[in-house]
Amino acid sequence: MTDPLAMDLPNIAPDQLRPIDIAALAGPDGPTHAPRILVLYGSIRERSFSRLASEEAARLLRWFGCEVRSFDPRGLPLPDGAEPDHPKVKELRDLAAWSEGMVWVSPERHGAMTGILKAQIDWIPLSEGARRPTQGKTLALIQVSGGSQSFNAVNQMRVLGRWMRMITIPNQSSVPKAFLEFDEAGRMKPSPLYDRIVDVCEELVKFTVMTRGRSAYLTDRYSERVESAEALMKRVNQASI
Repeated sequence: MTDPLAMDLPNIAPDQLRPIDIAALAGPDGPTHAPRILVLYGSIRERSFSRLASEEAARLLRWFGCEVRSFDPRGLPLPDGAEPDHPKVKELRDLAAWSEGMVWVSPERHGAMTGILKAQIDWIPLSEGARRPTQGKTLALIQVSGGSQSFNAVNQMRVLGRWMRMITIPNQSSVPKAFLEFDEAGRMKPSPLYDRIVDVCEELVKFTVMTRGRSAYLTDRYSERVESAEALMKRVNQASI
């Protein structure tokens, strides 16, 4: 392990953090490159606890052998407020297409996920031509709260993940009173809450390795095959007129 970000894990018990056994999860003909994970967070505050939590997740994912990219939502226009070729929209969509899995981290605001995170998800289309940018990709969910522990944001994001046809992993993390869980340097303090984020990241990598080579088959649907066949017949019939 040579990535300095991946090695910067002072609150980990080294003998208990184990590499992902790819051979135990993926078939011999499965992809062997590093899992590609996109991280989205839902606040643009200078000291954003969702961003800090996302950075902790990114470090852990790198340790588990992933290639990780994060999207900075600053400058992203509101959905439908710009054309798809807007630089920030294009950056986000390209990252979504590149990724094999995602992590969404949102604060809870007014009992819900933030509009900043929702705007990012809304800019990712359900389909682009014949390609579905999110279908079959894995998803992990984390929320941070200013008060007591709540699961409103992760529950909302789980609904969105299903709507985007993503494989949303069972585990999730909710960090209450987040202002107490990070030190002055922005690092998350050791606690069971931190350990849960480790669990989420480990599980995300396992599910990604296990499903990424099979996602097309896993998400192949009868109704879409019928629709595709009907569309083909319609096109052929029109061409023969």
